[in-house]
Amino acid sequence: MTTEFAVPDVQKAWVVVAQGKPERALRFKSDWPVTKRLDPGHVLVKIQAAALNPVGYKMMKLAPNFVANRPHVAEYDFAGVIVDENDSNFKKGDEVFGWANTAYQRISKQGALAEYVVVPASEIALKPANITPIQASGITLTAITALHSLDQAGLEEGQTILINGASTAVGSFAIQLAKIKGAKVVAVASGRNEQYVRNLGADEFIDYTKVGPLHKYLEKSPPSPKYNVVLEAVGIYDPSLYTSSKSYLAPNGVYLSVGPQPKLGWKTVWDTLRLFTVFLPSFLTGYRTKFAIPVVKNEENRLERLRAWLEEGKLKPVVDTVYNFEDTLKAYERIMSSRATGKVVVKVDNSLES
Repeated sequence: MTTEFAVPDVQKAWVVVAQGKPERALRFKSDWPVTKRLDPGHVLVKIQAAALNPVGYKMMKLAPNFVANRPHVAEYDFAGVIVDENDSNFKKGDEVFGWANTAYQRISKQGALAEYVVVPASEIALKPANITPIQASGITLTAITALHSLDQAGLEEGQTILINGASTAVGSFAIQLAKIKGAKVVAVASGRNEQYVRNLGADEFIDYTKVGPLHKYLEKSPPSPKYNVVLEAVGIYDPSLYTSSKSYLAPNGVYLSVGPQPKLGWKTVWDTLRLFTVFLPSFLTGYRTKFAIPVVKNEENRLERLRAWLEEGKLKPVVDTVYNFEDTLKAYERIMSSRATGKVVVKVDNSLES
């Protein structure tokens, strides 16, 4: 028997209307239209919870209105229940998790901080029964980023990966996924998060607050054997961790960054010039290791692989804090503090248990 759902014409939503910090860029609207006409292969999801991502507030601050195609609903990751579908492998009533990725958001104006969202069925997966909607809401973007990075690096069993920013959401998933692949994990974070990353599976720990500049510390105390992969999961613009990596990253190793973010100042100009050099031929620079910034897509069945590992208990969701829908601006304050370990989640359905 097919479950029927009454879908309203309008909804509550946090809408990005301008460029700037979240308190300036966002407006809470109670009359945002619900898209009911579905293209083939699309679903309409009633959202239970949504998760914030650094790319969300960074796009608000950096992207002009014409580039971001504002106004549009904010954020990407969600968990919810399918209330309508058009020729998909899902049915009404299915509990799912997934995302409205950045490219799709720009075109469709759909987003996660709303009561309803329309997305391609290829961008969602069935929610495992052993996790809650709040846990599921924060998985897709960061976990796919971590998995894409490890896939792109070709991380193999027995190899070693250094994860800088191991307590971030991407870093937290990267630790677990690297252990699933059978790799050794060296985690870099502040000392207060040591037990957190060790509980996720980190084999060794470096407290960046005690060693000074990380690249200089690693140059003075290089590992043996050298790291096969370095994943920079913070988004640091300074490329020193790569340009100084000869002593600690294997010649055939891979350096990945989740997407360095520039800051205003003369140092940014200098770092930009240095960053450009990493893309020059190795005979000019002497850098033999690969530098890559993953372009995150749900390819190679990644979302379904994540779902299976979650269901098996090999991969665990990481939730930092949970906020009610009307307190979304406070949730942004939390994620922008850079002190969150795991995901910052917003309950769109306030009846959910945190």
